[in-house]
Amino acid sequence: MSELFEKGYSIGDVISLLWFKKKLPKYASQFIEMSLMITADHGPAVSGAHNSIVAARAGKDLVSALASGLLTIGPRFGGALNDAAKYFKGAKDSGMSPKEFVNDMKAKGIYIPGIGHRIKSVQNPDKRVGILKEYAKKHFKKTDYLDYALEVEKLTTAKKNKLILNVDGGLAVIFLDLMENCGFSKNEINEIVENGALNGLFVLGRSIGLIGHILDQYRLKQGLYRHPWDDILYLKE
Repeated sequence: MSELFEKGYSIGDVISLLWFKKKLPKYASQFIEMSLMITADHGPAVSGAHNSIVAARAGKDLVSALASGLLTIGPRFGGALNDAAKYFKGAKDSGMSPKEFVNDMKAKGIYIPGIGHRIKSVQNPDKRVGILKEYAKKHFKKTDYLDYALEVEKLTTAKKNKLILNVDGGLAVIFLDLMENCGFSKNEINEIVENGALNGLFVLGRSIGLIGHILDQYRLKQGLYRHPWDDILYLKE
């Protein structure tokens, strides 16, 4: 590690060495750092932040409070990165057209991971996704998976304007492009995706925000959280 300091390596370089066992080009390590910044926080209302805040206010230590938030990460919160990478990669690599992919997922009754947002839409785009796309187009030699996902987005948004490529989907397909641009073999890429490395980026980045929420509760000396009664539904016989 002392050698890395002497050579001026960044946190993106350290992650690439520890996770992927090779030093990636500067544009790739910078993209990893962008991923951490973009996933660092998403406000106190999401399940991970909420759990961490409640645990901190219950007097739990930082590690326990952080763990309570991280344990909510899965298919509905954050885990879409890995699933998006698997589905988009599988469809493109098998030669399916974007239309065939959309129709196949519909026939199977599966929502396309990485597509859709509760608030953002075609008319109200997510600026974070725009930043990711712009970076990839500027620094990557080719963006085959991103281009494929954008063609899928054209089809899904034609049905509903909120079915856009979201941050999870954007990060997933661009990371696939990053690995191809950096010379990873097909087997290496498959193994990295299968091992959950993309979800690892979300976990690492979101931990920054969760710790921030936890420290806020300690700093403000917040007491035990109790949910408002008027938000709880009671059904009478």
